Amino acid sequence: MDSIAAFSSTPSISLTSTSSFFNHSFSKTQPWVTFFVGVKPRLEAMRATENTKACLADFSPTKSKEAKLWGGRFEESVTDAVERFTESISYDKVLYKHDIMGSRAHASMLAEQGLISISEGDSIFQGLDEIERRIENGDFIWRTDREDVHMNIEAALTDMIGEPAKKLHTARSRNDQVLTDFRLWCRDAIDMLIKHIKHLQVSLVTLALRNEGVIVPGYTHLQRAQPVLLQHHLLAYVEQLERDAGRLLDCRARLNFCPLGACALAGTGLPIDRFMTSNALGFTAPLRNRMLICVRFMFIDAVSDRDFVLEFLSANSIIGIHLSRLGEEWVLWASEEFGFITPSDSVSTGSSIMPQKKNPDPMELVRGKSARVIGDLVTLLTLCKGLPHAYNRDLQEDKEPVFDSVKTISGMLEVSAEFALNITFNQRRIEKALPAGHLDATTLADYLVKKGIPFRTSHDIVGRSVALCVSKDCQLQDLSLDELRSISTVFDKDVYEFLGAENAIKKFCSYGSTGSACVASEVHYWVSKLEIN
Repeated sequence: MDSIAAFSSTPSISLTSTSSFFNHSFSKTQPWVTFFVGVKPRLEAMRATENTKACLADFSPTKSKEAKLWGGRFEESVTDAVERFTESISYDKVLYKHDIMGSRAHASMLAEQGLISISEGDSIFQGLDEIERRIENGDFIWRTDREDVHMNIEAALTDMIGEPAKKLHTARSRNDQVLTDFRLWCRDAIDMLIKHIKHLQVSLVTLALRNEGVIVPGYTHLQRAQPVLLQHHLLAYVEQLERDAGRLLDCRARLNFCPLGACALAGTGLPIDRFMTSNALGFTAPLRNRMLICVRFMFIDAVSDRDFVLEFLSANSIIGIHLSRLGEEWVLWASEEFGFITPSDSVSTGSSIMPQKKNPDPMELVRGKSARVIGDLVTLLTLCKGLPHAYNRDLQEDKEPVFDSVKTISGMLEVSAEFALNITFNQRRIEKALPAGHLDATTLADYLVKKGIPFRTSHDIVGRSVALCVSKDCQLQDLSLDELRSISTVFDKDVYEFLGAENAIKKFCSYGSTGSACVASEVHYWVSKLEIN
């Protein structure tokens, strides 16, 4: 995908303020003084001229322009400024494959319906094949005066094969054409992102398999809560990614309807077969009016609908948030304060001034780029919120945020998978960290519940036990049985089977819990589902 060029703005100098600007005394030794001295009289002359436009003519030399394919009723060409401002070829040329695909399907249908001859259809096909070959070989010249990818291809086809190309746009508008191309592109983009999601899931499950039996502190409020198996923790991200893939698949199913044939907004009086083009392009069906009300309303929606784009970018934003949370956690865990993971040199960067630094930059950028993906969604939401039906030129602005969102999310998924396969968990450091925080407190409460004590009473007893540990600077398992019985006589010597992180893990048994058997079952499920060897 071509990178999207950023707009840049240049500050303007008010002509009414130039005199005071030039009245400053500049040193003659400054080399740029000569330039401004020459410019001053020119600007003053421009200010004094009644017709400023005429004065500026030599700054924007007029060149001969190709007649627009839509220019029959126009007597003047658009200005260069309008041409630059309204073109979209600089970014929508990435749709060329889908535009050619849609044109092939449309030409086949026109020939089948007798709206063009078989020989004309053959000429169109041969021309489109040659254009596609030239584009892929880098030999195709994209022209801004042809505005967009659709007009570039159609005009080039006309140059190549002549009159038959002029029939290709029969019963088709750029409105339904661009939506068809865009839906096809989004469909392919979703398929690509789902593959990236699966790759990251495989990387996380592989990382889990390498760390069987490792226990880490589980956190709530970023405070130590309970011990969990590292595999259990990593699979939480795999579950999130599965929901992400599900949202994309749902979006794909809803967008996979064909707008081709809706034309500008009301359809056509020509005998086209919309089911033929829909089937040829792999759509579920043509967009239609399911409630059998006036077909015109359905076509209005067909060319102005951007719900599928909003849904797509919403799904991408949720993926971005999930990846940002993963990035945040791994950045924290790579810090000296945690020290739980060590990224390999191949996924780390250094400091230009501090030679000792080793930074997990890829995951910091994953965290940062999530903001960009969310911004793309907000752009589209804002773009659509005030538009009347049906098509409005504002909707040309829908593509850059989508292209950017897909490119960014794709990179985030890819680098997250790369990072996952290039980190090491520091088991010795983790083991040293485990005793802190009284992670077995809830398991101790479960022990008391099994002894018949109401949970709220158990909660209070364990709270007082922890308070005793804090005063003695020790862990629950370090308390003697007499000390425990001073708080509650229910405690017996079997209590020590519930204390300590390892014992606590063994006591988890509910479905989906962090117990060893439950986690082993989940790992097996994902290994099978993801087809990991």
